[in-house]
Amino acid sequence: MSNSTYFVQECPTCGRRLQIRVEYLGRSVVCQHCQGRLVARDPANTHQEHGELAKSLLHRAEELLESSARRETALRLPYPR
Repeated sequence: MSNSTYFVQECPTCGRRLQIRVEYLGRSVVCQHCQGRLVARDPANTHQEHGELAKSLLHRAEELLESSARRETALRLPYPR
């Protein structure tokens, strides 16, 4: 009988809580329920990665909004006739 250590990670496809061996950290694994693929990640670092991703997405959204506002302003400026 194996004395493996497991951690719990949620499948992003079906939402099931999976018990994954620590040896598989960083590797691509398959959910045995839905056959969805995921990368085994340390749960302690997952929230931090999501936070960084969210900040990056918000920053990009702000850039796009500013760009759109500048474009609208440029279109409203009177053109010389």
